[in-house]
Amino acid sequence: MIRVLLVDDQPLIRSGFRALLDLEDDVEVVAEAADGAECLALVTEHLPDVALVDIQMPVMDGIEATRRIAADPDLADVHVVMLTNYGMDEYVFDALRAGAAGFLVKDILPEDFLHAVRVAARGDALLAPAVTRTLIDRYVSQPPPAFTSGGLEQLTDRERETVALAAGGLSNDEIARRLVISPATAKTHINRAMAKLHARDRAQLVVFAYESGLVTPRGA
Repeated sequence: MIRVLLVDDQPLIRSGFRALLDLEDDVEVVAEAADGAECLALVTEHLPDVALVDIQMPVMDGIEATRRIAADPDLADVHVVMLTNYGMDEYVFDALRAGAAGFLVKDILPEDFLHAVRVAARGDALLAPAVTRTLIDRYVSQPPPAFTSGGLEQLTDRERETVALAAGGLSNDEIARRLVISPATAKTHINRAMAKLHARDRAQLVVFAYESGLVTPRGA
């Protein structure tokens, strides 16, 4: 059972998402929150697999709530997916740096929304093409100096290859086919890279890949 926390200051948005999730046999909405502070309390209480968190909310915004969740070792298994009204939201980069596993645009199709929740619950990064373009465009124009290339020295050659492919948006199965290895081996390389780089999830591996220079955006 996938346990989900809904966090949005608009009751209509929450009720719409809940109506979809309640129809699924493998998903349970454990709680709802209307702001970031309430989100933190409920995350600690319920330990959901996925927290769907709006970016802009009163009291505490979604980015700060995500940052605090990511900083708490007891909440390491909570995957935060940000909810945004626009695929090109200006806060995309800050949210990924804070620890978000990905983004969902609120006008997403119901079947895509349900698929996204399951993807996030598995711990995979969830970045829509428009969001990925935003991230890459940001690096092209103004690369933020969060990581240093020295982090690459911790990775084996095969781990570097898998991280680079993951940054290109490939799944474990696609990485396995590209490198002619098993999906389980691809996943092992990704997990080891995340452990060495202290990355919370694949989304942060994408951030590392661009900031370290392992991957260079086209046109850079």
